[in-house]
Amino acid sequence: MPFYRKLGSIPHKRHTVFRQPDGSLYHEQLFGTIGFDGMSSLLYHVHPPTKVKEIKGAKDISPKVAVKKNMQMRAFKGFDVPAVNDLIDARIPVLTNTDITIYLSRPANTSEAYFYKNVDADEVIFIHEGKGTLKTQVGNIDFSYGDYLVVPRGMIYQMNFEDESNRHFIVESAHPIYTPKRYRNWFGQLLEHSPFCERDIRTPENLETHREDGDFIVKIKKEGVLHEYVYGSHPFDVIGWDGYNFPYAFSIHNFEPITGRVHQPPPVHQTFETSAFVICSFCPRMYDYHPEAIPAPYNHSNIDSDEVLYYVDGDFMSRNDISKGQITLHPSGIPHGPHPGAYERSIGKEKTEELAVMVDTFKPLQITEQALGIEAKDYYKSWIH
Repeated sequence: MPFYRKLGSIPHKRHTVFRQPDGSLYHEQLFGTIGFDGMSSLLYHVHPPTKVKEIKGAKDISPKVAVKKNMQMRAFKGFDVPAVNDLIDARIPVLTNTDITIYLSRPANTSEAYFYKNVDADEVIFIHEGKGTLKTQVGNIDFSYGDYLVVPRGMIYQMNFEDESNRHFIVESAHPIYTPKRYRNWFGQLLEHSPFCERDIRTPENLETHREDGDFIVKIKKEGVLHEYVYGSHPFDVIGWDGYNFPYAFSIHNFEPITGRVHQPPPVHQTFETSAFVICSFCPRMYDYHPEAIPAPYNHSNIDSDEVLYYVDGDFMSRNDISKGQITLHPSGIPHGPHPGAYERSIGKEKTEELAVMVDTFKPLQITEQALGIEAKDYYKSWIH
């Protein structure tokens, strides 16, 4: 995230002596990206962050692809995924390519049996249902319905839930996740025309500094394999940190829609970007105000991107028979548009209460085995009158 943040105690100058109350040194760690060229933070640990006592084993959790080359419009019933107690086992991969994997998750329980670190990808965890606390090395972030949690790769974390009613839509990115470039000036500050600003972004607070030794399991995902490491000290032993590389939360409810006299294209809803895909937020908004405007989107061809929509809440005006938690996939190469009757129904409407998350990828998406188990089979026929 391109703004500076600090929390806890840090020395006056980088890479200098910083002593603990007993006279020993705190252990400095650069938490950086893109070699030494990308965004980074400096963390100061009570213990060295390298105390590995045991490596217990590994298992492959990479998505199992059923359809490698898809040319069919598809829909998946997201609320049909099962509740699973384990945080990582609950993640059901639905769509994937070399840049991105999209998961549905229904974690039913808080588990503090282990810590998790994804070194493959940045994560965007959209909270559809439930509330709790994202606990990390660099502090905690409370979350609830509508929050995007952006977790940079390599961050060790846990998720504590208030109860078992949790549903998440998760985007795992092989590329760094940024706020859109066109919303920022050359210093990285969000501009006046941006649909959100720094005030809307919630950064870590309540830094917990654990000093205990023991056996602490950290499950580390790398190249699709989950490795189980046992560390000799608590991973959350940071006394202070500063920099630009940290997790944060942004609520979809704080996205300010951009509207116009006639229908606006999807980029006005953009919320995050990478070099390989974008994430957009469709939020409650006033409709177009030209006297002859047609608020429903026009038919359009995805020539060089796949379009994924995750339906969160409200009545999505361009679709018929869409339910909460449903995912639609409109692949590149064929046109798609409003369902029969939606074009006409939208005329004269003044506003919409729809809430949805869209992901547009520049490489085709593959369909996983698990996705076929929750597919609405005849979705591609739904444009027939």
